[in-house]
Parts: sequence; structure tokens; C-alpha cells
Amino acid sequence: MNGRRAILARAFYLRDDVLEVARDLLGRVLVVPSRSGRRVAGIIVETEAYRGPQDRASHAYLGRRTERTETMYALGGTAYVYFVYGMHHQFNVVTNAVETPHAVLVRALAPVEGIDLMRRRRGKRELLDLASGPGKLCAALGLDRGFDREDLRGDRVWIEAGTGVRASEIASGPRVGIDYAGAWARRPWRFWIRDSPHVSVRLAHAGRAGAARRASSDWRRRTAGAGMARARQRA
Repeated sequence: MNGRRAILARAFYLRDDVLEVARDLLGRVLVVPSRSGRRVAGIIVETEAYRGPQDRASHAYLGRRTERTETMYALGGTAYVYFVYGMHHQFNVVTNAVETPHAVLVRALAPVEGIDLMRRRRGKRELLDLASGPGKLCAALGLDRGFDREDLRGDRVWIEAGTGVRASEIASGPRVGIDYAGAWARRPWRFWIRDSPHVSVRLAHAGRAGAARRASSDWRRRTAGAGMARARQRA
């Protein structure tokens, strides 16, 4: 049911370094309960940072403000959800103080709860294909524009502490699909968990489906084991 476990504090989102927040979101758990209150959740394995108004790739470049982008100027810890290409929603985490348009795009998740519901929503069976991209994860979790401006410490969508990730486990590189941003497109502001088979761009090179499924199962098992060990240490 709609259980909440160690939700991230407001201070996590209010930090002034959006790159730091983007890295620190890796290993956290994004939860969107179903209408019946059932937990549907995934571990965040890939993010991208956007730092307006200077960042040419940001929706808030040069202080741009529209009905859609106004959410970027909200208090850190607010959900920013928008519709792109006439077919996909994308989920972002607003960071920093009010009137500072920083945000982190959540690009991929490793599904951990409510997987059968994710499969029905996506019309897919393959675990690695359920949430391996920003549009896919929104469809799998049921996220749409109705979640825009939701408080991430509320009861409709939230992010839990999860296991966290060591710096040595994180890779970085250029953000995806922003060639129009010139030199800003080359900044290594995309972050992902290095050995996660759920990362969006890597799936094209994942190899045979059976091997990918085994890698996914092994990775989720290791992650869950690390989480339980840390929980025992805290107890």
C-alpha cells in the first residue's frame, strides 16, 4: 500500500549546485502510488542537470518564462512535468531557491515495485524496456501533466533516500538530444550509475536479451542487498 520510507528532506533539493543534486539523486527511489494506494517505484539510475538561466539547453534560458516553464522557478523539491514531441511526458525535479530555475531531468529508472502495473501501462514485458528513458518511465509510473508543480514531500509523488551511490559508481557525459545548445551540449551534465543495465542510451549496446535480463536481476539484487545492509547499520 501507500507506505512512505525515509522521504528526502527539503534541504536535499534546496542546495545551490544542481550538478551535485543530479548526482545525489542516483540510487534514490522515485515513488508514484497508484489510485488504489499501491506503491509503483523505481531506483533512479540516470539524470541530467539543467542550470538556467545561463544554460542554453534549459527551458529557462535567458530567464524565459511561459505557462509551462513557470514551474522551474518554484521552490526546490517541486515536480516539473511537461509534454514533448506530442507524445511523451518528462519528469524533472526542481532544485535551489524560489526564482532560481534549476532542474534535474530523471532519465531512467530500475523498476522495483509495481512492475506488473508498469508492464500493463507500457504494453511491454521486457524489464529493461519499462523505464529506460524519460518518456518510458513517465508512462510506466503514470506521470503526466497533472503532476506538474506537485510537492515532492507530498502524497502523490515523492523520492525516498534509497541506498545512495558511491562516487566511484557514477559515470558522466554530455546530455542527450540538445545539439542546438552549442558548447553547452558538450558539458558532462548527464550522470548515470555505471553498471546499471537500465540506463537509457546504453540499451542499444546491451547485447542479447537473456544476458541483459540476468544483468538486470543481478544489479537489482546487489542494490537491494546493499540497502538492507545499510538499514541494519542505521538500526
